[in-house]
Amino acid sequence: MNLFQLPRCLSPKGATLMLALAGPLIAASPPIETHEYSQPNGRPLTLDIYRPEISFGKLPLVVFVHGGGWKNGDKTVGWKKAGWLIEHGFAVASIDFRQTDVAGWPAQINDCYAAVRWLRENGDQLGLDTERIAAAGTSSGGHLVALMGTRPDPDSESTSSRIQAVLDWFGPADLLTMPPNNVGHGRTAEDVANSNGAKLLRATVLEVPKLAKDASALYQVSADDASFLIMHGDADEGVPIDQSKRLHAALEAAGAYSELMIFPGAGHGGKAFETTEARAKVVKFLNQNLR
Repeated sequence: MNLFQLPRCLSPKGATLMLALAGPLIAASPPIETHEYSQPNGRPLTLDIYRPEISFGKLPLVVFVHGGGWKNGDKTVGWKKAGWLIEHGFAVASIDFRQTDVAGWPAQINDCYAAVRWLRENGDQLGLDTERIAAAGTSSGGHLVALMGTRPDPDSESTSSRIQAVLDWFGPADLLTMPPNNVGHGRTAEDVANSNGAKLLRATVLEVPKLAKDASALYQVSADDASFLIMHGDADEGVPIDQSKRLHAALEAAGAYSELMIFPGAGHGGKAFETTEARAKVVKFLNQNLR
């Protein structure tokens, strides 16, 4: 018997009873499975899978993409930011991707696509339901998951990398209008040239506006996009809330499904996004789109 699955002969009622007797499904330390999902230019990329210790059948899947300005952080952040979802019966795959010290755009989104394809190709073996996949990310990770939900891989693929739901936590949606990418309000041309956005694009947004649009979910929106739940604080000084408001409006105008949850007084992340109310909204959204 798979360590993470209940006996097949057990009825759903029996499974419910066993889960209740087992107590909380989340552990003090993450129950990790690490897998290599890609080797771009010979560089191994891995993902960590967290799952409930006990489950019944294939698990609905959330792919987590960490923040850090496309230059910092790693997949271990996924346990802190999204590991709580295993309490609600979801598996979480937290991925690493090439950061800007290694490669420029579009390497980052290409790695996200590759992770989804690998998970789909290995879903049966891993006990994951990969017919419908959600992606979640914070800040620059939110930027990437928003593109996963709006921008199809332009290259032909035998296994689909399209996802069905997006949890966008305060991610930039339009690199052309992000304040650090533009001169003014105390920012010099030198500051802009050294911004995270310029490091991502290998040039400033003014120099490569077409590439900046390719790397911005706002300009990729269409009616067949994934369903979105966007969460943002109205006191965010890192990514202005207008970024999320405009993306939400564009999705609705195109006929795609989008919800925008604004946290009064909240900044760039923090406890406001971890409240019972916020987490209940996330779980409801995932249940609607993955089950």
